[in-house]
Amino acid sequence: MKRRAFIAAIGTTLAWPLSARAQQPAGRVYRVGYLAIASRATSLHQAFEEGLRSLGYRVGENVVIEYRFANAEMERLPALAADLVRLGVDIIVSGNNVNTVAAMKATTTIPIVMASSADPVSAGLVASLARPGGNVTGIAQDTGGEQHAKRVELLKDTLPNLSRVGILWNPDFAPNQERLTSIREAAPALGLTLVPVEARGLDALEQAFATMVRERAQAFVVLGEPVLFNCRGQIAVMAIRNRLPAISVAREYAEAGLLLTYGVDFRDIFRRSAVFVDKIFKGAKPADLPVEQPTKFELVINLKTAKALGVEVPTSLLQRADEVIE
Repeated sequence: MKRRAFIAAIGTTLAWPLSARAQQPAGRVYRVGYLAIASRATSLHQAFEEGLRSLGYRVGENVVIEYRFANAEMERLPALAADLVRLGVDIIVSGNNVNTVAAMKATTTIPIVMASSADPVSAGLVASLARPGGNVTGIAQDTGGEQHAKRVELLKDTLPNLSRVGILWNPDFAPNQERLTSIREAAPALGLTLVPVEARGLDALEQAFATMVRERAQAFVVLGEPVLFNCRGQIAVMAIRNRLPAISVAREYAEAGLLLTYGVDFRDIFRRSAVFVDKIFKGAKPADLPVEQPTKFELVINLKTAKALGVEVPTSLLQRADEVIE
């Protein structure tokens, strides 16, 4: 059921155009390349299409989208990006960092819109948020360490006796290093000891959970990145099997069976990435379009999982939730 909006006013405001109708030259059909390490099973590409429709674009009429999904196989990204370049697409929507890097290696001239980059300046994707330079612009999903610390706070709010927290993370995803640092800095004030465990893919999950159980973790945080995102169903099953409440970054984790998620409304920023596409189609240069940050965050609670784990979610937390899965 829907709860009151849980909005955090952080970063640069992303404003929808008041008159959201694209004016294209008669007969012009644009070609968009959409590059994703995830699978088509996610709804983010649908959110992007919704954004295009709100701006007057119709898929199959005045815009064609060439989708390329790597299905969590990172090594496929360079070939998929090169394929989009060979097709001569007008623009590439790249999603997160690994997709963006693959697209940047494939082209320095085709505009690239990153829909959910993590710390794009430090990652070398853009020169600065205000003046990206080059052929890349878009939306940065990370707004600072606060949102990562917030997840352990929410676990503590849910489990007042919590003292040992596992961190399930993929070290191959560079932004996770800084995210882990943010959580480490927040842990002492909450009276928490962290148990970081690495998992680079599905075959590492059994060992990761065994380590958390051996180290007496009472709950855990999943750091966001595309490989573990594609394993979210298996992670949720193992969390319930091992009686471990968990929190992660995107609502899809809660829908898969994790207890909590808190983070950017990814569907919202993928819809908003269409605004960048529209501006570029109308003549704007990526180098001159400032990278924007999200303002909308959401808290999702899975009560079915809470019941399975025997966790009593505080009423105060339920009242703050954007959505409760029952």
